[in-house]
Amino acid sequence: MKLFSVRGGIHPSYRKQATTAKKIEPLPIVPFYFLPLRQHSGAPAEAVVNIGDHVGKGQLLAAPAGRISAPIHAPTSGIIRAIQNMTAPHPSGLPGMTMVLEADGKDSWAELPEAYSDPFAVDPQLIRERVAWAGVVGLGGAAFPAAVKLEQSSQKPIKMVVLNGAECEPYLTGDDRVMQEYADEVISGGRLIAHAVGAPKVVIGIERNKPEALAIMKKTAEAYDNVEIADLPAQYPVGSARHLVQALTGLEISARTRIADVGVLVQNVGTARAVWRSARYGEPLISRIVTVSGGGMNDPKTLDAPIGSPVKALIDFCGGMNEKAEQIVTGGPLMGVGLPNIDVPVIKGTAGILALTSEEMDHRPTEACLRCGRCVDVCPCGLSPVEMASLIRRDKLEEVEKLQVMDCFSCGSCSYVCPSHLPLVQYFNYAKGEIWNRRDEERKQNKIKALAAAKEARLAEVLRQRQLAAERAKAAKAAANKEEKAV
Repeated sequence: MKLFSVRGGIHPSYRKQATTAKKIEPLPIVPFYFLPLRQHSGAPAEAVVNIGDHVGKGQLLAAPAGRISAPIHAPTSGIIRAIQNMTAPHPSGLPGMTMVLEADGKDSWAELPEAYSDPFAVDPQLIRERVAWAGVVGLGGAAFPAAVKLEQSSQKPIKMVVLNGAECEPYLTGDDRVMQEYADEVISGGRLIAHAVGAPKVVIGIERNKPEALAIMKKTAEAYDNVEIADLPAQYPVGSARHLVQALTGLEISARTRIADVGVLVQNVGTARAVWRSARYGEPLISRIVTVSGGGMNDPKTLDAPIGSPVKALIDFCGGMNEKAEQIVTGGPLMGVGLPNIDVPVIKGTAGILALTSEEMDHRPTEACLRCGRCVDVCPCGLSPVEMASLIRRDKLEEVEKLQVMDCFSCGSCSYVCPSHLPLVQYFNYAKGEIWNRRDEERKQNKIKALAAAKEARLAEVLRQRQLAAERAKAAKAAANKEEKAV
């Protein structure tokens, strides 16, 4: 199919060779699983089991709270030992409400919903409901509830379903391995998503640096007239949903526009597989594929890890870390974040666990900006990082907002090419956070003003009604006195 150019971008050293040829291995059962109630975009789930309850594998543990939320299910059978605040898998190290499940070693399934022998014969609404029940979220990292995306078709017709198999971050090979080993399920999942939203076409975008996955997916797709495989140039960050759509359709979508508004729905290839398994086998999302790699890892692997497994369990299964390991990162090296410790759990959005060495992290000292313009050349959003950084350092956030800093999605391309090693992404993340805080505070103040005005209006109306009542009473009394005198 015809492809369209995407501005900017970089070509980093991809370093995928350590795991790209290794088959996915299942992580053995561990003694305890730690299940944060917030491991998806939106509101945290609410526990529906109690401490001391015995649960089966796949049993619902926490239900979604609100429209944008997702349920959580048991990754194995066992006993709920605690529901308490524990360190979240986030660099802040702040606590989050977490469910602790002690495995009983039996790995016995709970009763699951009906497995659809032919999901394509099932009403689309039932498919969307099944995806919601299964707790399927975007497995590319954002962890946005998949069912919410599917429901967007009721507001806007979807003309094309795009499956994202670009996996453009260095080191990560989970999507690559899923496409190599489960091509049938990925394509079936894409077709089922199209069925659920009424889309006539499925396009699967895969970067050319995954030749084995491309070959297998193309061969598998030959059986379906409505499925097309697009081999994309290896260019970071073409795996960003908006830039992937631009590469496939030529449509440039601003950060203030939903992708669904242009008639396209994007899901990760792993998400498509999870959608298929939820319908065909009645399985909830209780595990995910995780790349465990980096120069500090002794035996890098791609693992099928149950949600809630401690990061330490994955590292130990990969032979532990060597003396060169300096930092543990969840996700990729460009958009991932550091972990506070290795006792935190794998969650639905964990695509990778990387043990990076000092050489891989590039600890060059920060120097003065040269105004070379490289950051401008590589920005895929067409922003001016050099100007924005200068304004942020002077705390001129209103001017930064006018330069569309909110369009930045922190891909890290600017930081990667900066010869002065400026922490540009950190600048922009700080600015976006401050702008959001100020907007939130402004909304709160406006709400307070509106409530105060409404209260003042109510009091004024009460006073007016009292005055009217007093006047009516006075008039009635005067009329009564007049009648008495007349008598």
